Amino acid sequence: MHPMINVAIKAARSAGNIINRASLNLERLQVARKQQNDFVTEVDQAAENAIIEVLREAYPSHHILAEEIGYLNGLGESLGPLTFAQAMQQAVPGQDHYLWVIDPLDGTTNFIHGFPQFAVSIGLLVNGVIQQAVIYDPTRDELFTATKGSGAYLNHRRLRVAAQIRLADCLIGTGFPFRDDQDLDGYLKLFKTISRSCAGLRRPGAAALDLAYVAAGRLDAFFEGDLKPWDMVAGVLLIQEAGGLIGTYAGEEGYLSTGQIMAANPKIFAQLVQAMALK
Repeated sequence: MHPMINVAIKAARSAGNIINRASLNLERLQVARKQQNDFVTEVDQAAENAIIEVLREAYPSHHILAEEIGYLNGLGESLGPLTFAQAMQQAVPGQDHYLWVIDPLDGTTNFIHGFPQFAVSIGLLVNGVIQQAVIYDPTRDELFTATKGSGAYLNHRRLRVAAQIRLADCLIGTGFPFRDDQDLDGYLKLFKTISRSCAGLRRPGAAALDLAYVAAGRLDAFFEGDLKPWDMVAGVLLIQEAGGLIGTYAGEEGYLSTGQIMAANPKIFAQLVQAMALK
């Protein structure tokens, strides 16, 4: 394995240990509300700190974009919450820009309810290109990894996206709008269109893990709007290395900036683009 993926794995497992220990005593969990239906716990923060500690020890000059702490530059200075575009603007001309993108606990709402569908997500971009990815499900001890150009793996088993050729036969993952500032009415129209076009829709509640499941062929496709970079980066590389396609609902680039993402094998991806246009 690439040395950087080994460091990311160490970081993910360190966070996973914290999450697993906390899951044994959820009644003592301290939960805060960031906004409507958007929660954070001391476990999110402790797991994120553990990841950053491992990454900083190995690569002290690398930059970090994390869900809870925001952006840390290569000097360890906090710049607060930044968008993906703003994070990219922190690159210094003439220098390689290493950016670790971290979600320490994707699926916090699931976690605080004891619903075992959550994961740690860590991705590395080098000069804006995703190079390394780790998504770790601590409940099942499932480790999804990918290095650009070297394939995607689940616990050392090579992954390929599902081979479905008809949208009507597909099991598709999605995410519901859950905040007041999201377009629920628009999503419901889309939900109606896609649900009538496929075999089934599922909303497990952890986007990073949903993307990993597309790479593993457990889901035939996935779509969601209003995601953050830390929800997507690692899953994007996993799917690409497993032979899948990633794009916006129109099949275009820009998903990391817009937050709108769709993923599937090439045949299903094309059919989804057509279906999305009918909403």
